Amino acid sequence: MPVIDTSNGPLEHVLLDGDPDLAPLVFLHGGLGCLAAWGSFPARLAAATGRRALVYSRHGHGGSGPDPLPRTPRYMHEHAQDVLPELLAALGLHRPVLVGHSDGASTALLHASAHPVEAVVGMGPHLFFEEANRTGIENARAAYEAGPLSRKLAMVHDDPHGVFDRWSGVWLSPAFRTWNIEDELDVTAPVLMIQGDADEYGSLAQVDAVERAVAGPFRRLVPEGCDHYPHLVAPELVADTVRDFLAEHTRSVEAAR
Repeated sequence: MPVIDTSNGPLEHVLLDGDPDLAPLVFLHGGLGCLAAWGSFPARLAAATGRRALVYSRHGHGGSGPDPLPRTPRYMHEHAQDVLPELLAALGLHRPVLVGHSDGASTALLHASAHPVEAVVGMGPHLFFEEANRTGIENARAAYEAGPLSRKLAMVHDDPHGVFDRWSGVWLSPAFRTWNIEDELDVTAPVLMIQGDADEYGSLAQVDAVERAVAGPFRRLVPEGCDHYPHLVAPELVADTVRDFLAEHTRSVEAAR
């Protein structure tokens, strides 16, 4: 797997080919995710949209280097404001379409509030802490301790225990109970939010909060019977929806000049 050195350590990544005149897709994984955990979805979406795509693992995830920073409630801010801009600059990627899942969706919105992007696609976003977060993570902890989840994480992470402990530890900490980024968002780019109506980690109030917070074109998709992973449960529906949204609300790089 290709690795790129950053000021915080190495990051594993994959670049998929596509039209250089279209803004690239940049995939931001969730709290337990990594490059491999996306499965075939990035390639499916890149093919559907004709765009280049960057898929990578954050520090401490997948095959990337260890997380150099203690995990605090500002870890999404830190990635959005420091790590992601450095990575994009190093790879020569500009005004991307950010495709974020869970924590990655929140990170995408934070990045788009301070840096130019073509669009934001979020799945299972978090803008504030709610009871559904706590319940979902406590259930995940039970599944991890019982074995199935720990074995699943071990298939895609070099340090599965560290991934789970850092994620669950910060989300279940007293300091996270007041976490809220609604008033920090300043997104004018087009935004598409996707959340299953059976999402175990958050309610549709999160999507409502995104719609209130952003200033540009907004669309939502709520797949019926879908959990926190719509891109894995309904990949064709999600890819087609993203393709149509981008076709309607974005332009080629050449046309934008």
